[in-house]
Amino acid sequence: MISSTQLRPGMVIKFNNELYSIFKMDHRTPGNLRGFVQVKMRSLRSGSMTEHRFSSEDKVERAMLEEVEMEYLYDDGEYYYFMNTENFEQMHLTRDILGDGVEYLVSQLKVNVEFYEGKAISVELPPSVNLTVVETEPGLKGASVSNVTKAAKMETGLMVQVPPFINEGEKIRVSTSDGSYQERA
Repeated sequence: MISSTQLRPGMVIKFNNELYSIFKMDHRTPGNLRGFVQVKMRSLRSGSMTEHRFSSEDKVERAMLEEVEMEYLYDDGEYYYFMNTENFEQMHLTRDILGDGVEYLVSQLKVNVEFYEGKAISVELPPSVNLTVVETEPGLKGASVSNVTKAAKMETGLMVQVPPFINEGEKIRVSTSDGSYQERA
């Protein structure tokens, strides 16, 4: 059992005696109310999407899955190709299985692909990935760290709010749990 605040996109949980893959997770702490975790998840049996609100104190059962380390190779627009790092076998996964994780996939990224009864059902991303900024406003001279941010487009198409001193072509570290800027890489 894990705390609901430890849920991450791509994780598989057992909820109401069914397996669900976490598609999107948002930890909210509104003003004077108790914190909660809003989760969008996909049923692995029916494929339907559902939303559920867990209290921050709730415990969630993580499904026991076989994990295989794989390396992301490339995508062809429809399929995302991975290679097993032990036996070099290749396999492909669809965007349905990967969810929002496709926005963090860069060539040679090592991920854990989870299998349930021999079928790939989810991909667990590392806590953060290094992405290259491909489009943003020019940096400001003398800008230092503050609460002011600007939008930047990453090489994968992901939009991230970055500090004003980040320029095009720079590599930054992005959190895979919420897509936020962490630091220069």
